[in-house]
Amino acid sequence: MNANLGFAHFWQQSDLVIHSVAILLLLMSVLSWALIVSRFVGQLRLNRAMERACGTFWNAPDMRAALMAIEKEDRTGIFAGLARAGAQAAEAHAQHAAQGIGAGVSISEFVTRALRNHIVRAQARIEAGLTFLASVGSTAPFIGLFGTVWGIYHALVGLSGATTVVLDKVAGPVGEALIMTAAGLFVAIPAVLAYNALTRANRLILAQLDGFAHDLHAYFTTGARLAQE
Repeated sequence: MNANLGFAHFWQQSDLVIHSVAILLLLMSVLSWALIVSRFVGQLRLNRAMERACGTFWNAPDMRAALMAIEKEDRTGIFAGLARAGAQAAEAHAQHAAQGIGAGVSISEFVTRALRNHIVRAQARIEAGLTFLASVGSTAPFIGLFGTVWGIYHALVGLSGATTVVLDKVAGPVGEALIMTAAGLFVAIPAVLAYNALTRANRLILAQLDGFAHDLHAYFTTGARLAQE
């Protein structure tokens, strides 16, 4: 009798609501795991870029060589794009400082605006997908709990009208319904752990990016280069 109380039996005796909840949890799990793998691969690339890009940039002999070097080291484009945005802003200010809509704006404000805009776009790119992981981590347990409650209700409805209630007939459907709670936790826990790990890693990347932006701002406005050991 216990051999019949497996997943196949649970699926066959469940209704459309349980099937829908199970499929929804499966889709959430597949999407979250695909996102987790892709984000951690991207995080490894960002970590490599963070370690090499800035040093390569400041060790270059001139700005053209620095931009070429950082683009070679930074395959993600996060740090290379920031350096390129600052260089283009400084060049544009030098060409159009006396005319056009940018007349009267200091080079500090011009470069600051360009660097800030790139950091905002980079932050949106780095944090892409975290909202989905947070949503999965917070909603999956309740979706699984809803499936459990509905499964227990469905099992009790099936026993209505019975003159005698056998424990085996109640324990089987109820135990199978509790699978939905376990499924919800199975989906939620990896999403929450990945969200926390990626959030912490992103804070380190953004802090490094912000520091690089301050160094670029100092260079383009004062001409002072960052000393490297």
